Amino acid sequence: MTPTPDQPARPAGVGVTAVTVRGDHAPVAQTDGGTAPDYRRPDPGRDRRPPCRSAPAPPAGTSDTPGGDGRPRRVSVRDSRLLAVLDTLDAAAVRRWCAGGLIALRHHQGEIDGLNVYPVPDGDTGTNMVLTLTSAQQALAMDLDTLPEDGHTPHGHALRLMARGALLGARGNSGVILSQILRGFADALADVSPVGGRELARALRHAATAAYAAVARPVEGTLLSVVAAAATAAEQADTDDLRTVVRAAAGEAARALARTPEQLPALARAGVVDAGGRGLCLLLDALVEVVTGESPPRPAPLTRAVRPPLTAVRETGSEEYAYEVQFLLDADHEAVSRMRETLDALGDSLVIVGDGAESHGTWNVHVHVNDVGAAIEAGVVAGRPYRISVTRFADQAPPAPRPGPATDGRAAVVVAAGAGIAELFAGEGATVVPGNPSTGELLDAVRATAAARVVVLPNDPNTQAVASAAAKEAHALGVKVSVVPTRSPVQALAALAVRDPQRRFEDDVIAMAEAAGACRYAEVCRASREALTVAGPCRPGDVLALVEGEVHLIGADLVDTCVAVVDRMLGGGGELVTLLTGEDAPDGLAEAVRAHVARRWPFVEVQAYPGGQPHYPLLVGVE
Repeated sequence: MTPTPDQPARPAGVGVTAVTVRGDHAPVAQTDGGTAPDYRRPDPGRDRRPPCRSAPAPPAGTSDTPGGDGRPRRVSVRDSRLLAVLDTLDAAAVRRWCAGGLIALRHHQGEIDGLNVYPVPDGDTGTNMVLTLTSAQQALAMDLDTLPEDGHTPHGHALRLMARGALLGARGNSGVILSQILRGFADALADVSPVGGRELARALRHAATAAYAAVARPVEGTLLSVVAAAATAAEQADTDDLRTVVRAAAGEAARALARTPEQLPALARAGVVDAGGRGLCLLLDALVEVVTGESPPRPAPLTRAVRPPLTAVRETGSEEYAYEVQFLLDADHEAVSRMRETLDALGDSLVIVGDGAESHGTWNVHVHVNDVGAAIEAGVVAGRPYRISVTRFADQAPPAPRPGPATDGRAAVVVAAGAGIAELFAGEGATVVPGNPSTGELLDAVRATAAARVVVLPNDPNTQAVASAAAKEAHALGVKVSVVPTRSPVQALAALAVRDPQRRFEDDVIAMAEAAGACRYAEVCRASREALTVAGPCRPGDVLALVEGEVHLIGADLVDTCVAVVDRMLGGGGELVTLLTGEDAPDGLAEAVRAHVARRWPFVEVQAYPGGQPHYPLLVGVE
């Protein structure tokens, strides 16, 4: 986390230029133990300690270690964001809901994957829902500033963008159904203003009806049951008060989720609740946070330690199918109706959703079959299929864990200085190494994963050489290690958020490196000695804000400087701000920054965590 890059020095007192978003300076991950290229190549002879760090970081073994239950502690809207309570749903609220829902799904992605036992226990429901909502958010971010068409309201336009993005990016059974739920919201609210409690209740009912209609053979005890229960509770609330309705809907959805094992024997046998329903509950709770400013308390869902085998008996009573086929399709309604009959006869878990066009439209088709060719041929007969994806369920089976030599699995090893940061990474499934490790300690962590392919995130320029050396040693032992040269924990969080086990390892590493490079980072600390910086001279006690490793701001007040550096970074663009508060951060620091962002940058989502890192009261990431 210490600054290292060489840049031409500016004279003291000269103003600092605006932060530039990196383009071709994104990190490049080097594989097989090679030297990791950096964003900007530092001078090896330069003193790389900032004025706020007069001594090296504590040696390995003395840093903070993870505590608690090993899961990240998320700071909720209620704890750290000062938002006005909403009486109606507007476009800004839709955008915050999408961003907050995606954060929640990413936070619980591994948990939801672990709940996945129906219709096929392939452990990808959380991943599919994250990918689907990511596509929705990207569509919303790219086009929200365009004018609504066909007389739609701004919030209706935003919902349609979400629904369209989800449709095109939907993955898996749960993702396709989620896209249809969003379309139901969009269709119901496109021309309605204002959106109060009764309007939202009608939208939920429309979403539930659309979701059931998309599934050829609806099964209770699934995502469908949860959305139906939410709609019923919203209608029974019978009020115009938006807050009352969203609380009622989300609360009943949570209760319906708890009942899913009673409705579906596969869930009862595994001792879990429905995975897709769990994801929907997180989205509804995110809507509660947006509307009320409060995070609803929920009991932990039923989970299990071991995933059942992929040979589990299907609850539909049909034979087990070996493949999942999914594709987008350009076709008219009549052709899609004929295709639906053909695919229904070929397999099960058939879900077909469209974009709502009156005649010729875009459709997302999902089905489980044994005859892949016949399923694709049905799409060819109906129209123009594209983005065709075929998954063999047997290939999705997780390898049995075994000690000793590396397996064919993957793992991530992350360096973390601070108990809160360590918990965050552990919650993402990474192996955590305390800050300032030696080559041997990193190598031991890589070997302890028993994985054949490992990505290492050093999170500090001073650790990158150590990570590269450990990668070379691991390569000699037959373990393929790629180092993504992250300079800050916020970049590692961005990288871990895009991990996709369905991608080739090399492609996944590239995606992680791109995500890290797209996350600009800043560090706020207090100067411990006099120094001349590119922003001017500093004295002991001054507050320094470093962006990309260079001092950009010098201030007297910690909160004011933190707010100023966030403004400076958002001036270069951004939709998500991540805050990690340090061990010596004053109470209310994250709340103050978050409240400022809510006022000045209303379309920007803020995510805050207690990091517990030394030296830096605040670490900032902007994506």
